[in-house]
Amino acid sequence: MNVKFNETAFGKNDIRGKVGEDLNPELFELIGKAFATYVADKENSTENHWVSLSQDARLHSPELTDSLIKGLRSCGLNVLDLGLCPTPLGYFSEFANLNLIGALIVTASHNPAEYNGIKITYRKVGLNETEIIKLKEITFAGNFVKSSTEGEYKKYDIVSDYINTVGKNFFGKGKGVKVVVDSGNATGGVVAPELYNKMGCEVIDIFTEPDGHFPNHHPDPSKEKNLKSLKEKILETGADFGIAFDGDSDRIGVVDNNAYAMPGDQLMLIYALNILENTKINSSPKPAFVSEVKCSQVLYDTIDKSGGRSIMWKTGHAYIKSKMKEENAILAGEMSGHIFFKDRYYGYDDAVYAGCRIIEIVAEKKAKNPEFKLSQIIEALPKKFTSPELRIPCSNELKYKVVEELKADLNQKPDIFLNKIENIITIDGIRLVFNDGFALIRASNTEPTFTIRFEAGTQKNLDNYQEKFLALLDNKMKNLN
Repeated sequence: MNVKFNETAFGKNDIRGKVGEDLNPELFELIGKAFATYVADKENSTENHWVSLSQDARLHSPELTDSLIKGLRSCGLNVLDLGLCPTPLGYFSEFANLNLIGALIVTASHNPAEYNGIKITYRKVGLNETEIIKLKEITFAGNFVKSSTEGEYKKYDIVSDYINTVGKNFFGKGKGVKVVVDSGNATGGVVAPELYNKMGCEVIDIFTEPDGHFPNHHPDPSKEKNLKSLKEKILETGADFGIAFDGDSDRIGVVDNNAYAMPGDQLMLIYALNILENTKINSSPKPAFVSEVKCSQVLYDTIDKSGGRSIMWKTGHAYIKSKMKEENAILAGEMSGHIFFKDRYYGYDDAVYAGCRIIEIVAEKKAKNPEFKLSQIIEALPKKFTSPELRIPCSNELKYKVVEELKADLNQKPDIFLNKIENIITIDGIRLVFNDGFALIRASNTEPTFTIRFEAGTQKNLDNYQEKFLALLDNKMKNLN
């Protein structure tokens, strides 16, 4: 096949890469044909089956979306075009009584503007790593399902549908709350300000209009530099807090009244404690909460002490969703701001919905005490010394080998830190467990980088864990290069 693409674009959770280098319109057309063939293998035919298709605000998303539609329809699948909207609205379309068999979303989430990709669900479940490999194999082989007729095509207003459905549980429940909403010129602006206004909030929205140039800041709320304008607007207006979305609005960032940006694990803990406060807890089974290896031990310990059952798992939205289903969990979350509500919702990551829940929590507190501040909840949580999330470049070809060799070395050196290594968790990278914290390294699922994080009971221990571990990593990378 005369198609330029890089095999690594087919990742563990989705398809993602640089446009023109890893991805192009021709490949998207083939992926459309491959997904239709995947459906035909499952359903024995593509006939009478509909899928939804949506896209983010990136400049190349329209062209790539058109090519994907062409591939899907050429193999007989019918396409319901949702247009530009948040990824969670693509997921929502499968729950909206539209008789869909899957959803495809053209997006690269929080990645830089030159990236794009596809997130895919089939029968309300995201394709896992094995299924993405299968899709890749079909794409390579080129033996696509044949159809005597082209699939149908319709456009659909999913935004109104979503606001009306989600809003039934939240309209009027945000009274007394002033919130700043930063959509980062991405997808959140097409739905969140209107929904939050209908909740009764006073909404101050910034950077609302979608613009794939991302002229004000990149839409990634996990990075402090991207929250500068939001923080300034909160302090300027005296808002109760602020909400920021990533590029496709499946990740949320929350900044409190003092302009403090909460890490994702702290935000998840606030949600978890609220759910536990409002849930009748039976002795067995305890409600389950799933999170990932990067999150604070405070999250797991506090959930367990408060009557829940915490579960540590791999990073990645597909992994988390699968684990939630396996454990029948009512909430899951990641450091990056992916929050998955099964409690009162469908179980997928939706930052717009997560915004409704934090608004509801603050509104309920303010109704009882008009002087309440979100910072009061944060101040009451247990404290640890933590590092920021460090990201160190490493080629995709080398990064997994580095992790494996580090694992082997550290098993032989339990006493090289101020505190002894008590356990090594290897479900996703390496998490060294100490009696007061941890050191973590894992290879990113989507980029040629390592993600690294440290936590300790004292600043001295935190510095020791970080300095020693980074020195070990540096030596290992030099030896392998």
